[in-house]
Amino acid sequence: MTEVLRIGGASGFWGEASHATAQLLEAGVDVLVYDYLAEITMSIMARARLKDPQAGFAGDFVSAAMAPNLAVIAARGVRVLSNAGGVNPAACADALRVLIGKAGLDLKVAVVEGDDLLDRADEFAGAREMFTGDPMPPRERIASMNAYVGAGPIVAALRAGADIVITGRCADSALTLAACAAHFDWPLSDVDRMAAGSLAGHLLECGPQSTGGNFTDWEQAGDIARIGYPIAEVAADGTMTVTKPEGTTGTVTPASVGEQMLYEIGDPRAYVLPDVICDFAQVELVQSGAGRVRVTGARGRAPTGRLKVSATWADGYRGGMVLQFNGRAARAKARAYAQAALDRAQAVLAGQGAPDYRQVSFECFGGFPGDRPYEEISLKAAVQHDDARAVGLFLKELIGVALATPPGLHFFTGAGRPKPSPVVRLFSFLVDARQLRCHVTLDGAEVPFAPAPPPPGTTEIQPAPEPDPVDPGARPMERRPLEALAWARSGDKGDMANIGVIARHPAYLPWIWAALTPEAVKAQFGDDIRGDVTRYYLPGSAAMNLLADLALGGGGIASLRSDAQGKGFAQRLLSMPVPVPPGLIPNNDPTETS
Repeated sequence: MTEVLRIGGASGFWGEASHATAQLLEAGVDVLVYDYLAEITMSIMARARLKDPQAGFAGDFVSAAMAPNLAVIAARGVRVLSNAGGVNPAACADALRVLIGKAGLDLKVAVVEGDDLLDRADEFAGAREMFTGDPMPPRERIASMNAYVGAGPIVAALRAGADIVITGRCADSALTLAACAAHFDWPLSDVDRMAAGSLAGHLLECGPQSTGGNFTDWEQAGDIARIGYPIAEVAADGTMTVTKPEGTTGTVTPASVGEQMLYEIGDPRAYVLPDVICDFAQVELVQSGAGRVRVTGARGRAPTGRLKVSATWADGYRGGMVLQFNGRAARAKARAYAQAALDRAQAVLAGQGAPDYRQVSFECFGGFPGDRPYEEISLKAAVQHDDARAVGLFLKELIGVALATPPGLHFFTGAGRPKPSPVVRLFSFLVDARQLRCHVTLDGAEVPFAPAPPPPGTTEIQPAPEPDPVDPGARPMERRPLEALAWARSGDKGDMANIGVIARHPAYLPWIWAALTPEAVKAQFGDDIRGDVTRYYLPGSAAMNLLADLALGGGGIASLRSDAQGKGFAQRLLSMPVPVPPGLIPNNDPTETS
């Protein structure tokens, strides 16, 4: 056992660049972890498996990530953990074994199964959606149903001697946690180490988002074509240092790492995972060297004993198109054009006695280019309907009205008119962890695995702390954009938008907190946020997390929004003015944006 385990995060989604594997191997990592799965990915894989029983996994993990690098992986004894198995981990492992055999290598491949509950869907027919309370959708509409498995069965596979472990759906961070637990022999009942290992996984699971990708101060990342992928150097006590390979671009700072820490976690004091309830409120991020950030302070509580299950199901159809207008009043012209197409389509539906569209979305983006006196606007027009023919009708009319349009219409397309596509909606619910039947095999041989019952504990959370209140008194205040005071990143939690905000200096946070009230945040986003806004304070990193409910039009592919996953919400928030005392922000602050 080495004193420090070096784990490289080589993939953050299905479609991630494949060069990360060679880059991290050259940097001398001990473990490679690959995260490929999202809810929509599971439904795509499920449909693929219906057409071909040997499909349903991330094939590019085998062909692009593993095939060119297997000899180096074997020679250096690097372990590989991946959820590339999707809905067919056994087939993924079989494809990998073919390559290993052809190369004449001695690599043992383990498979973790049991997350796929689709064949057991009738057992959970009475389940309610965990966020909305809606009933389970009809069985015939469900495309996939997968539980988030924890680190336990992956640890069992590693302890049995696996070099490569392929899983189906597991918690994104469980791969890294399992590597740590197996290497350091951590008991799964040690909740603080479970939280630390989970935090390491969370910092790696989105690839270069910890090393300058998607970073507020993106210019600091340099040439993003050569960005370095993250490495977590984890010690036996759970402390870690985040870094990247030498000679790569990117940036590793408390801000870049902190943005990823807050990414899509909801309540930072209660980030619920299968193995532990994490508390990141007191985590401290310290620059410990060039391109190195030391991470300490993760705490944990006993897990709930329940697992989240994500089912995807077909809920009608959607379709849309992006068009451009320019010239005087381009925005008004774009909306008039889209409305004319909708009016024509609705008239046809009404004449046939058919239902109206369930959702309609018109969004305009753009403005005045430079100092030129005319507008350039992109219009996105989209609809949802139970019947694909009704969606197709709108798409037809969206083109058919083109000769009657106000002037300035133009668009680029190389494949003709868009076609309706299925709406895949997410249904999440909870099951008792004991209902899962996890199955671990190593090159076909059974690996004993019996999940241990969760240790006794409490899920109660102490009242949330808040920063000290500010008192502007009678002083005149100046309004500065939030970006002059903070970094921020956003993402989604179903139909909720998650925005993490980190103060550029701890002294700024009380003023940020005073300005970013739930009411003010809702006002900043207008009608886009239809639910409540909740905020959380992280004193350890001088940060706050905002959770906005009913903010993404249904979220994912069920939404007609251009930003259905809230990726741009942080950028919208960073323009919000924050009243601060004169002199709080230095006049020569290079981060100042206005």
